[in-house]
Amino acid sequence: MTLPAIIIVTGTDTGIGKTITTAALAATLIAAGRTVAMYKPCQSGASFGDSDVDEVNRLVPLSHAENGIVLGLPMAPVAAAEIDDVSLPPVSVHAMRIRALAETVDHVLVEGSGGLLVDLDDEGRTLANLALLLGHQAGFVVVARPALGTLNHVALTLEALRSRKLRIIGLVLGTWPKSPGAVELSNREVFAAGPVPLLGSLPENAAALPSAKFRAAARGWLDGLTL
Repeated sequence: MTLPAIIIVTGTDTGIGKTITTAALAATLIAAGRTVAMYKPCQSGASFGDSDVDEVNRLVPLSHAENGIVLGLPMAPVAAAEIDDVSLPPVSVHAMRIRALAETVDHVLVEGSGGLLVDLDDEGRTLANLALLLGHQAGFVVVARPALGTLNHVALTLEALRSRKLRIIGLVLGTWPKSPGAVELSNREVFAAGPVPLLGSLPENAAALPSAKFRAAARGWLDGLTL
């Protein structure tokens, strides 16, 4: 599989490892000699110190990483923007910036907010709409939990992508437990045997590793990723 120039990282929920997956993808691509930039359309939670761009840069220093808009409270973008009394840029603005970045590097990693169909602007456009604007240049990495309920959540997200004819690169289990139980092991077997490539599993607390150790381990975690 040839990776697209724009890799969009989405998830089946929030807090499941999208940022760490983005960092692991960056580390893996850089180790393979690729140049990488990151773009986060909507960063919320800034009042509480949340910054996914900063977290990725801490683990894997990038030549360029930026936010489209930064919002104070850790809420969905529309709700957070309303409280901040600011207007969200339309997804077309994000698409233009991502295309511009894609002309300067081999890959742009785009990290979504929450799940695939969370509104990113005031017109109800989502990460899926952004991908449609980016066209053949873009593909999705879907991050999921390994725990109970994940099969349905993953199936719904993949169905939403397929119905829009959006490219799916593969699936990542974002928080693989140190001592997985029967549910986690069974779910991983299901995903490994499924039609969408299982790119790998990231260990829980991977973000606690020093940057050098994180970068050295990332390729092993994403052993299903074809470069």
